Amino acid sequence: MTSTILVTGGTGTLGRHIVPLLGDAGRKVRVLTRHGREAADGVEYATGDLLADEGVEEAVAGADVVLHLAGGPKGDAEATANLTRAAARAGVGHLVYISVIGADRVPLGWFRSKLEAERAVSGCGVPWTTLRAAQFHDLVLTMMEKMAKLPVVPAPGVRLQPVDSREVAARLVELALGAPAGLVPDLAGPEVYGMGELCRTYLKAVGKRRAVLPVPMPGRVGRAYRAGENLSLDGTAVLGRRTWEAFLAERVG
Repeated sequence: MTSTILVTGGTGTLGRHIVPLLGDAGRKVRVLTRHGREAADGVEYATGDLLADEGVEEAVAGADVVLHLAGGPKGDAEATANLTRAAARAGVGHLVYISVIGADRVPLGWFRSKLEAERAVSGCGVPWTTLRAAQFHDLVLTMMEKMAKLPVVPAPGVRLQPVDSREVAARLVELALGAPAGLVPDLAGPEVYGMGELCRTYLKAVGKRRAVLPVPMPGRVGRAYRAGENLSLDGTAVLGRRTWEAFLAERVG
């Protein structure tokens, strides 16, 4: 019998790549969504809300693997805790979670919430795998689009190692179809960029002329970013192949 994989966040940036890959692998896919949808293209939809803890028990029922992609600016830890409790009660065999590089090192609220969510996954009693990935090219592009609307583009003292969301999706599918592996090596992009460099390459790609103004980042957060705590530079990470420039050429070139 073909096993069922429940995907949270299956309609988001990452989920839109992952769901068809799972289908191509011959797996039954169920997507948890807050808004009811009819089954389509072999995908079943379960209605529920992780943060409100509504419909979660029904969504995980009968799933052998849960691939947890859903996330947001607030409530990640609580939503993940609700999911892990339901997964443990349902006897799920493998829980796969996508986190962020630097979750245990960058002193920002979002990073802390991802770390708390990691702990909920590892402590729930369900065999688990967690992948920490760098920021997606898609997110960097959204940032650049917003910043480029200003007459002067601020460039905080931050370095990023952006990765292609399709490469993250392929890795997560590989992990979901495999055995639980705990915390696996990070997945980051092939190059490290300063924020100013990202801004200038974006502006050139879209044909805009803007001044780019370096902006220092003070305090503990600034120290963490200057130390590269959001990067994976020690040689242990898996590196993607698609660069920021290649992504830009595809999306806006």
